[in-house]
Amino acid sequence: MLNSLLGLFSMDMGIDLGTCNTLVCVRGQGVVLNEPSVVAVKKGTNRVLKDGTAVGNVAKEMIGKTPGTITAIRPLMDGVIADFDITEAMLSYFIRKVHGRRSFVMPRVVIAVPSGITAVEKRAVYNSAERAGARRVYLVPEPKAAAIGAGLPVAEPRASMIIDIGGGTTEVAILTLADISVCESMRVAGDDMDAAIVNYMKRTYNLMIGPQTAERIKIEIGSVAETDQELTMEVRGRDMISGLPRKTFVSSEEVREALKEPVGLIVESVVRSLEKAEPELAADLVEDGIWLAGGGALLRGLDQVINQATGLKVQVCEDPLTCVARGTSIFLENLNEWKDTMESDEDDL
Repeated sequence: MLNSLLGLFSMDMGIDLGTCNTLVCVRGQGVVLNEPSVVAVKKGTNRVLKDGTAVGNVAKEMIGKTPGTITAIRPLMDGVIADFDITEAMLSYFIRKVHGRRSFVMPRVVIAVPSGITAVEKRAVYNSAERAGARRVYLVPEPKAAAIGAGLPVAEPRASMIIDIGGGTTEVAILTLADISVCESMRVAGDDMDAAIVNYMKRTYNLMIGPQTAERIKIEIGSVAETDQELTMEVRGRDMISGLPRKTFVSSEEVREALKEPVGLIVESVVRSLEKAEPELAADLVEDGIWLAGGGALLRGLDQVINQATGLKVQVCEDPLTCVARGTSIFLENLNEWKDTMESDEDDL
């Protein structure tokens, strides 16, 4: 009876709890929140600034620009919780924001998590969500949520293959009959691409740039296959020899060189997953190919590189950034049908 009463005042939500961004879906409304997974705190404490409002977009603007008294923290690393208290504060802020900042809300929550996380990491997700205000928490593997959000026929006796490249993890999975048949979860993804660009600028230009600048380079001119027209971009940072501010120009060809290692590791993971597939599932993939989801799917030429390595058709999902979040929303809409296939905090009772 209490759960029914609480349900009247709470909107159940699906959460894509990502290393870089957190997306929230509400049943029947789609994605209602998409903000960076960043929190600004007073240095040396876990106290969030400005009564908890320095979260998401506001906090991301502070990265690399804070004074000595403030620290902008990303509480998730490699797709899992690195700072329990800060993650709780961030989730609490997002839940209240979706509910119009009402304090007495206790929604049921479906959270997408990397398929390779440990039992301890799962418990951290449960505890953070419950302390943030969730009354019931369900976990679903990210590749499964991404495939369902992309509209792939995962419930059929047929292979569906998806590669979800986020900020902290890359999930490569082959699904059939509503479950994962083959899966590889690797902690090489968008953040590692940014770090590779930072290191390239150090080696080649003796120029120190921040992670946000590296991300902007990746988005604006990044590519992993040859393009008809090479792009260039002005990059500003700090000279490592003189210590003074300096600018230079970098080309998409140079970025391609910088990204070779992380992209190569992702392609190797895709090939390994295909080698593990049952022959009948592999036969399905000859016709249906591979689908790309997550922010990494938008990297120019990635589909071509995977196609060359596997010989399979490679397609980018519609709106790949929101695939996982849309998948959690579909789980919510069909909770009675799907909940037996998901892990829940009830399992530990």
